[in-house]
Amino acid sequence: MGPEHAPGLPKRQVLAVVVGNGLEYYDFVTYAFFAAQIGRTFFPSNTPGTSLLASLATFGVGFLTRPLGALIIGRLGDRVGRKPAMLLSFALIGVGVVGLPLIPSYASIGALAPVLAITFRLLQGFALGGEVGPSTAFLMEAAPPLRRGLYISLQATSADFAVCIAGLVGVGLASVLDAPALDAWGWRVALLLGAAIIPVGFVLRRTLNETLRAPAQAHEEPAPGGYARVVVLGLILLSTATTTNYLLEYMTTYASVTLGMATKVAFGATAVLGLSGVICDSLGGWLSDRFGRKPIMIVPWLFLAIAVFPSFWLLERLRTAGALYLACAVLGSISTLSSATIIVAIVESLPHRVRSGGIAIIYALAISVFGGSTQFFVAWLIRATGNPIAPAWYMFCGVMIGLITLFQLPETAPVKTYLKPAPAGTPQTT
Repeated sequence: MGPEHAPGLPKRQVLAVVVGNGLEYYDFVTYAFFAAQIGRTFFPSNTPGTSLLASLATFGVGFLTRPLGALIIGRLGDRVGRKPAMLLSFALIGVGVVGLPLIPSYASIGALAPVLAITFRLLQGFALGGEVGPSTAFLMEAAPPLRRGLYISLQATSADFAVCIAGLVGVGLASVLDAPALDAWGWRVALLLGAAIIPVGFVLRRTLNETLRAPAQAHEEPAPGGYARVVVLGLILLSTATTTNYLLEYMTTYASVTLGMATKVAFGATAVLGLSGVICDSLGGWLSDRFGRKPIMIVPWLFLAIAVFPSFWLLERLRTAGALYLACAVLGSISTLSSATIIVAIVESLPHRVRSGGIAIIYALAISVFGGSTQFFVAWLIRATGNPIAPAWYMFCGVMIGLITLFQLPETAPVKTYLKPAPAGTPQTT
């Protein structure tokens, strides 16, 4: 692979992308953490567990429009530029951020409440589906060749930092508010804090330089098979990574609803997961720049396959804050070491002129199917089997599928490819 770097690109512009990405994800993932409270607000039911399932289904609805957002906004990033595509996605998600927590309850406006909630989730999913492609492409094109892993991993780091903040907000609210107050307005306060993305995001992103090159500057040879192999492997890998990530994000609801732990203790799991990601996302990206993408993807997932059952067994047996935080720290750290690197490997395999749309569509298809269904399916699985250890089986199966796929993925790290003579006939992408 040839080098690609925008000379003199200010680091504050890279910061503008990752900060904006983190602020956006704060609102999207906060919904999952307050799923029980939102369910009782918009989907009241006398049947135990029904409100939660309806709330999680609405959370999943937001993933249905991600592929459409990826197709439209992601391709816009390849045709018009990374900057306008990111500004458009930012504007659309701003509407969803403000709108959802301002919806009156079902008790106030009846069936219109869940209809509005679903509408805002659809809009938010569309915007996030289009956000991933241009922002990831921008980060790769802004990076020195030998630091691509670190730069791209900052996107995941910012998202996990948002998760950490969301967990701390949840702990704080649960500590000062009782259950009725959390149901009535506490979750709304948490979501409205995400409205900070609107002024901050636009101020930062309006200063971005454009990294999309003119067609004459992008000398790329089409890969054999039209990159079909990259698409298939990328879909499988991101699907398995999404299954693991969204199951871990469900740990707050799992701890409070399934294990009966205190709400403020359960929200602490979110903070632990976020902190683990903040540390390990960038660490994984940095390590992949030094040792290659494949080792940093394969080795952590091997340890994850070993750790998943002992972690859930210990948590189910003890049901203490210590056990919860230990399980989240172990599983979260191991998982995030490799998750960000998967994105790096896929985006490095895509040529410049289809990079934004390509990674956006691959990511959106994977996450729309498994991200939207994982938490609902796990909740249903626990309810159907009566077995609190059921999530461990779900995660283990996903990890094993991912490991098999990882061995089929080619190495893309410049330290392994760019600095060594390429075999004759190897396609060059930049």
